[in-house]
Amino acid sequence: MSCAFAMVSGEGVGTGSCGRAVGSMAVDFRSMGMPELWRQGAELFRVGEVAVDVLAQVFSHLDSFKDMANVRRVCKNWAEGVKQTLASRDGLSFAGWRVTDDAVAALVNESLCLRELNLWGCRITNTGLHKISLAPCCPSLISISLWGVADITDEGVVQLISRAKSLQHLNAGGTHITDVSVKAIATHCPQLRVLNLWGCRHVTEAGLMALSKGCPKLYSMNVWGVNIAPSTELKLLGLNSQLKLKLKPSQIRFPPPVVGVS
Repeated sequence: MSCAFAMVSGEGVGTGSCGRAVGSMAVDFRSMGMPELWRQGAELFRVGEVAVDVLAQVFSHLDSFKDMANVRRVCKNWAEGVKQTLASRDGLSFAGWRVTDDAVAALVNESLCLRELNLWGCRITNTGLHKISLAPCCPSLISISLWGVADITDEGVVQLISRAKSLQHLNAGGTHITDVSVKAIATHCPQLRVLNLWGCRHVTEAGLMALSKGCPKLYSMNVWGVNIAPSTELKLLGLNSQLKLKLKPSQIRFPPPVVGVS
């Protein structure tokens, strides 16, 4: 948990302290584990001494989605504080975490200004993608990473993509999607600029041709591991002269593992 908490006093809010004073009690957030923080929080906020907007400022410094998911369960005030914090975030990363569909969907659903969503290597399933697709922020998402998410299929990806109509960057590398998902991208994502299909061996020429026709702004596509004949490459470039195809391992930059909430 981050140490950059706000210090709350009867006169207002200041920064630079990991503790806070409420009446005669002094609480050092830095030294607490989550169970102790829950116990102290339940006692402090049971008496309603801290406003929700102050809680939102405190929770904005949480650097782990796990902490955020946990603190929202303490009490109604804390849950509302987390909700206000999430409402102002434009980026959220669950990269590398073992998360449940419900936990991810709940946080995304409250992130009303979300523009970038990173699910790199998560254990999320089609059910989770379906729930994310129903979140208010989904139509405004411009970047989604599904890199290496092994438990999703066309069913979940199509549901998500059909609602993410502002999408500009999509990383679906290392997944098991087929032309079904790729054609859905071509149909619903006309603003798409960058697409990663690294290792998507079930994608064929038909899907790639649909992309070239349906995504006129597409300028970078990673297709290493996709079976593409030289004639297909020429056809793609003929439809979109600005398109840069990444076909070799040396041309590929693997995304670094990102941990926590961004």
